[in-house]
Amino acid sequence: MRNKNILIKNGVDVDKSLELFGTMEMYDESLGDFLKEIENKLYKISHFKEMGDMPNYAILTHSLKTDAKYFGFTKLAELSYAHELQSKENNIAFVNSDYPNLINEARRIVALVKNYLTGNETTSSEVKNECSALPTILIADDSEIITNFVKRVLDGKYNILVASDGQVAMNYIEKNNAHNIKALLLDLNMPNVDGFKVLEFMKQNNLFNTIPVSIITGNDNREIDLDAFQYPIVDILKKPFTEDAVKRILDKTLI
Repeated sequence: MRNKNILIKNGVDVDKSLELFGTMEMYDESLGDFLKEIENKLYKISHFKEMGDMPNYAILTHSLKTDAKYFGFTKLAELSYAHELQSKENNIAFVNSDYPNLINEARRIVALVKNYLTGNETTSSEVKNECSALPTILIADDSEIITNFVKRVLDGKYNILVASDGQVAMNYIEKNNAHNIKALLLDLNMPNVDGFKVLEFMKQNNLFNTIPVSIITGNDNREIDLDAFQYPIVDILKKPFTEDAVKRILDKTLI
């Protein structure tokens, strides 16, 4: 068994995370997913900073904040949140000056997680979607941490399609005769094509009665929630969420 004190001594709020993940086994598997995703995410954050693309920088730091909150990486969550807020204000001076603090903390966490997981094989997060008898759920979210967590929660109960941005989600929806999608869990804050564009696409094509939609979001902005309810969505699920919360919202969303 891995020694979680390695994490606790380094400022990780493991107990808080277990309120969401439930068990150390689920937590450890998800940490493996975090390591698979983090390098690509940090590369994109660096890219958008260098390009001065603050809207996409805000989306990526928001995603990093959500992951950090899930795993109890308190300091990384706080730094990511600060960068998310300042980039939304187009405060490029802050982003550039504080960027080393954000990246150094992210690198510290990566090294810590690798040390914690050393010598142990992480369980594959792949979920087979071969069983046509199971209803299909489409999850549109750019965070692999979120999608893999939901996939584990729903393992064996549903076929899962994953879209990393709104365009991929719309492609799946357009080909729904082949996928038989019964419900959509949609993140609003995605790069390239966001969730609101997906909602508008569904409205224009009268698809809400065919594919009911619930929103999954880490945004605390009430105005954005109200904007989402301008569409006939079922409900909103706030990140970070628990296993029971995922099951409850699916029970409400499925036709």
